[in-house]
Amino acid sequence: MLSIVLPAKNEAAALTRLLPALRKSHPDAEIIVVDDGSTDDTAEICRQNDVKSLRQPYSMGNGAAIKRGARAATGDTIVFMDADGQHDPSLIDQLTRRLDEGFDMVVGARDGSGQANFHRGLANSLYNWLASRMTGHAILDLTSGFRAVRADKFREFLHLLPNGFSYPTTSTMAFFRSAYPVAYVPIPVAKRVGTNSHIRPLKDGIRFLLIIFKIATLYSPLKLFVPTSMVFFLLGLSYYAYTFFTEHRFTNMSMLLFSAAVIIFLIGLISEQITALVYGRNGGA
Repeated sequence: MLSIVLPAKNEAAALTRLLPALRKSHPDAEIIVVDDGSTDDTAEICRQNDVKSLRQPYSMGNGAAIKRGARAATGDTIVFMDADGQHDPSLIDQLTRRLDEGFDMVVGARDGSGQANFHRGLANSLYNWLASRMTGHAILDLTSGFRAVRADKFREFLHLLPNGFSYPTTSTMAFFRSAYPVAYVPIPVAKRVGTNSHIRPLKDGIRFLLIIFKIATLYSPLKLFVPTSMVFFLLGLSYYAYTFFTEHRFTNMSMLLFSAAVIIFLIGLISEQITALVYGRNGGA
């Protein structure tokens, strides 16, 4: 059985067209709209289209809606898609067919037209590049919200998923870390319908920057901490060489830089062990 989960916050305008299209293309699917504290007619639109609506009493975030929808879904396969009209329901079968080929997650990779603006596109390219370097696998779209997953595999990582917008990043990295195969299917993306994007440039720009570090620490902390430790060690060594030849002494600054290198390396080592334990608890790593 197929379950389709749509996190929605004030997306009544888009749902008016999207829900009938989903019903027509997948009449037997379980459709779940997680209403994340909407103040518009989202609940009424769901009732009119006879789909299951789970209402959050207040806005808890996109990731929180995803987690609630995943827990409520009864299908063996779950398709997550945005409720703003950007994703075409007819593309769902392309994703689910790849699951039948042995993949555990299939992501709809947006083309260039699917990026909201130049800055968002540039940021997503940076995330994709970093994640590809960390995992050793080509990641075409780390932040796409259109994906199909095996329900049992996805639920293993619900405790890792944040309540905000970075659930795609976390779930993708978790699947790679646990050696669950991930595939990508190129998809076009339409212009969103209704309300403006909930992304806030300044606040979310800082959050996206933190995602970059989260990618590294989530997948393999030592790949981040070892190079950082080496930088501090080389700085300490260079400064010691300079003071040795100019002042013939070992300075406190050199000791501070060497100490920082050791501390950062040990933090990375501990983080690596914690990461292994977290995934090992689920049979991954």
